[in-house]
Order: sequence, then structure tokens, then C-alpha cells
Amino acid sequence: MVVLPRLGLPGVRLFLTSATLLFVELLLIRWIPANVIYVGFFNNFILLASFLGIGAGIIIGRTGRAAPIPAGVPLLTLVALVLLVRIDPRVATTAEHWLGYSEQSQIDVNFLVLLLVVVLVVAVMAVLALPLGPLLGAMPPLRAYAIDIAGSLSGIAAFAMLALLTTPPTVWFAVTAVVLGLRALGSAIGLSTLVGGAAMAGVLAFAVSAQAGGDLWSPYYRIGQGRVVDDTPFLFVNGVGHQAMWRAASPKKDVIYEQIYRWFPQRTFRSALIVGAGSGTDTAVALAHGVARVDAVEIDPEILRLGVTLHPDRPYDDPRVSRHVNDGRAFLRASEQRYDLVIFAQTDSLTLVTATANLRLESFLFTNEAFDSVRDHLADDGIFVLYNQYRETWLVERIASELEGTFGSPPLLSSYSLGGDVNYAVFAAGPAITALRGAGPPGDTGGYRVVIDPPRPATDDWPFTYLIEPAIPGRYLLALAAVLVFGALVVSAAARAGGRRLAAFSPHFFVLGVAFLLLETRSLVTFSLLFGTTWIVNALTFFAILASVLAAIGLNAVWRVRDARGLYAALAVALALGYLLPPSSLLVDPPWLRYAIASAIAFAPIFLANLVFTHSFRDTDAADMAFASNLLGAMVGGALEWVALVTGYQALLLLVGACYFVAYWLAARWRVLGDVRLRLT
Repeated sequence: MVVLPRLGLPGVRLFLTSATLLFVELLLIRWIPANVIYVGFFNNFILLASFLGIGAGIIIGRTGRAAPIPAGVPLLTLVALVLLVRIDPRVATTAEHWLGYSEQSQIDVNFLVLLLVVVLVVAVMAVLALPLGPLLGAMPPLRAYAIDIAGSLSGIAAFAMLALLTTPPTVWFAVTAVVLGLRALGSAIGLSTLVGGAAMAGVLAFAVSAQAGGDLWSPYYRIGQGRVVDDTPFLFVNGVGHQAMWRAASPKKDVIYEQIYRWFPQRTFRSALIVGAGSGTDTAVALAHGVARVDAVEIDPEILRLGVTLHPDRPYDDPRVSRHVNDGRAFLRASEQRYDLVIFAQTDSLTLVTATANLRLESFLFTNEAFDSVRDHLADDGIFVLYNQYRETWLVERIASELEGTFGSPPLLSSYSLGGDVNYAVFAAGPAITALRGAGPPGDTGGYRVVIDPPRPATDDWPFTYLIEPAIPGRYLLALAAVLVFGALVVSAAARAGGRRLAAFSPHFFVLGVAFLLLETRSLVTFSLLFGTTWIVNALTFFAILASVLAAIGLNAVWRVRDARGLYAALAVALALGYLLPPSSLLVDPPWLRYAIASAIAFAPIFLANLVFTHSFRDTDAADMAFASNLLGAMVGGALEWVALVTGYQALLLLVGACYFVAYWLAARWRVLGDVRLRLT
């Protein structure tokens, strides 16, 4: 690990700059979608904007000139926009189902807000990254890169710790203000410094004002509280109504909670697993119907805590209940219990879990493989129940078809329509349903079966339950095109501002950036599936990826490979192995063996890719432009990641392999624009 006192002043500045960039990037990715939820379903656009901003900042900063404006100014503008707008989303078509709203109003306004957010994120990150270019060029490339990665690791660790402590954004912005103040030490106090300080004071004032409403911050949500009918506690997440803490005996609660007990009025369930237990209503109803033992699984620790303290029935205090903060698939994978009743209780997250991969918290709960896992945990006469506000008929058809494929018989289905579209629906499947042989349950039937021409089922490789067919919706293609065109304009303007044409731009490092972002996305998906779609799994995965970069730097420093062909060949073998062994084949027990095998399969390409990059980076004579080219490539890789909506995630490895082949060809023949003489070997 790098020791700060030994770095010298340029090393310390580089470390602080890198740590600040990662911390602010994570802050924006976490904070903006929680306030403008529409942006949350374009979450990797903030990541793309961050890459673009850092790359542009490096290019502009090659002149060594000071920033024309302090970083606090664009940050203040961004914070003001987000908090003053806070537009709720209205997303709906018959081909995509992200949030479930059917209204079309405000789409254009939201789209403009998305583009404004991208522009301002680019501005923030560009100003913060201005010192990065000269600092990268002030020392040998591998040493500079090692310090940069060490700073990035520190930024990730700091933000992860704040998330673990469920701190509010006021703390995040205060930390940012302190770090920016440290970066300004040693500089003369002038107008720019005073303006920057005033802007950061404005940022903190906005943050404090926004927090005055008393919102709580879990690792996933901005959580607000309210009251509804009969003084029932109610939770909002990211400004959207989410959960009511109904008493089990309340006649006001929806019938979906009771439907399974109406279907089987004489049945006493000995054990139940409730995935998405939330603030406790599902558990309270189960206890009221005599369930003897309940495992309540909830991924959000803050929502679970609120249920413990606020639910009027106090279900989580009941000795029959065991509380588990975990991802549903991860809990099923680790458990050997068999249950009379398994309930997926309104498991819709309204959030993406990571800035890459387009994964929602529940993405791996509605796949064929997930339903197979539930089947394996049911008792011989067990029942699997799902209920939610599915809204779209095709979505009900998809789930019903998947259940029939898993259990070999049609599920029971009770649905409640509103305006011709399915609103709420309850499914029941499993051995007890199969045993009915179409005769219907002994109690209230209350519904019908809908499987006419079901859409393609969701799988662990294509876990897009809310997309009717493999495609990139037009709205996303339009937004991606706009961002890429904007990116090209920003890079061109940055080159002019830097006083040079892009002659030093490296196609080789650009393609390496494209490939690595796609490889990183695929690795995140693999680990989310194997170990849970939780924030901590993703944070540890990012941390491990950067740690592997440091390991690759160390190896390249002591083992100076002259011919990179062996590295590329080993990488090709690792990618082929990863393609031939999909994540589902790695679901082995015990967990330590699964972790060891998955780590080897998922991280071997990551490590070898880092060896390839550091081998090239070691010998570059323009570390700043190589780094900027790589970041701009990562931005394009982030755009290409949306291809997974069509192909699934496994096929991304083919695209990764093609990119590394092109990178090798470019390294040997056309490494830098304007210079065809450079060779990798």
C-alpha cells in the first residue's frame, strides 16, 4: 500500500485528486437518482458523464492553467437543479415497464433534465480533474497509475463507510467541501478561492435545507415517512409511495395479502419464507393466520428497522419471526430449509443497484432459475406465492408462463383490473397447486389464468423482467445518441482549450477502455448473481477490481514482459473459459468453494486485462493522454453495455474479446494518432 508521507507533494496531490474524483462520482451516482428518480433508470449516464468529464479535464489540464471556475460553482448549479426540479417520472409504453406509470406527461421535461444533469456532471468532474494530467506526467507512468488507483480505492472505501453508517447527503457534501479545501491549501487566496468557498457554502445550505424534511438514507433509498388512513405509517422511497404498515386486521389493506389464506382457509402453514418483507405487513398477516415460523428477508436494513420500530402490530418482535437483511436469491442459495409457504411480497425496488449492468435489486428474483430455486425449497405440499401491482397484462403472462414451466402446471392467478390493464395480481404455484389438478382451491378462487402468447421468459443471463422483448427502447437509444454526440463535442472543445489537436489521442488505450468497462460490467453481474444484488457486494467487487489493478501494476514493475502476445493469449483463454462456463454453472456449494471458483473465473480476465493495460501504460510517453483516451473509451463501453438488453450478459464476453483483439492490432500498428511508428513489442 502506498504510504502518503513517501509520495512527495505531487504524489500526495495526485492521491487526493483521485480520491476526490471517485468520492464525488459515487456521491452523484447515489444522490441524483434519489431526488430525480427518472435519472435513476438512466443511472449509468452519470457514470458516462463522469468518464467524459475526467477525460476532458485531463485534456484541458495539459496546459497547466488553473481552472477557469472553481469546482464548487458547477456543483452548486447541479445541486440547485436537482433539488429545485425533483420531477417524478412518467415512464410507460407497452414494450417497457420500468416504473409502472401509465401517464405520458412530463416525459420531455424529464428528458431535458436528464441531459442537463449529464452536462453539469461533466462540468463538475472536468474541473475536479484539471490537475490530473500534469500530475500523471510528473512521475513515471506506473508509479503515477499506482497512486491514482490507491486514491480511487480510498475514495470508494470512504463513501462505502458513509453508506454503511447510513449518513445523509449533508455529510457527503461536507466531506467533499473539506477535501476541496485541502486541495486548495498552498494556493494564494484570490477571487476564485472566495467564489469556490461561497459556492460550497451554498451546496451545504441546499443539502441542509433538503434534509430538513427528515428523510432517512439507506444504502439504496431516500426514505420519507408519512401517515395514511387510520393513522397507518407509510413510507416513501426516492419521493415515490412505497409501503403502508397496515395492521393485519385492518379492512383497508389490499386483498393481495389475504388471497392465499382465502384460497386455503383450512390450511395451517408451519413455516414461511417472506422475501421482500419490508416494513412488516406481510409478516403480520402471516402471523395472524397462524404461521408457526417465519423467515423475513429484506434487503434494505433501514426499511426493516423502520418496520421494527413503527409497525403497529410489532410483527418483528414476535419470537416466531427471524429477521434477515439479505438479497432473496442469496438467502435461498445459502439456506437448506424447506418451507410450507414462500412469498415474494411486492418485490419491486424502483432503483438500480449499480451504475453499470442495468440491474435492479429484484432482477434475479423473477428468472427461471430463481423459480427453480424456490421449488427446491418448498415442502412436498408447499406453495409459492407472488403478488404485486404488475400493471401490464404481458408481464402477468410472462410470470405465469415461467411458473408453469417450473412447476409443470398452471398457477392460480387472481387479478384486479383497472381501466382494462392488469393492476394487482396474485400467483400461487407449487406442489399443493399441482395436486389440485385444475379443480381449483378449496376457498375463494377470485381470478383467472392468463397465458395466451407469453413473452420470452427472464433468465439469469437476460434478467430483464420488465422488458417485453430483447431490445433497447427508443428512448434509451435517443438518450445514448445525444450523450455520445455531446461527448464528441466536449472532447473536441477540450482539445482546442488544451491548445493542441488530438494528435496524442491513443486509439489503443481508447479500445482498452471500451473492453474493460464491458468486462467489469459482466463481472459485476456474475458476482451479483452468485453473492447477492446488494450494495456491499457491488462495493467489494469494485474494490477487488481496483485491487487487481494494483496487483497488475506491481507485477509489471518487477516482471518486465517485453512481448505482450503471451498476455493477450492468456486473456483470450480466460475469456473463452468465462464464456463456456456461465455463472449458473458456478452455483456450487459450499459457499467458500463457490467463491473460490467464481473469483478465479470472473477475476482471471480482469487481472489479465489489467496486465495488458499496465504493460502498455508502462512504456507510454504521454501518460495523461493515454489515461484520458482510456476513460473516453470506458464511456463508449458504458454505452455499449446496453447491448445486453438484446443479447444477455454472457454475449458481452464476445464483444470484449473482439475489443481486445482490436486493441492488440492497434498497439502493434497504430497506437497514437499521428504516429504509426510506435510498437507494443
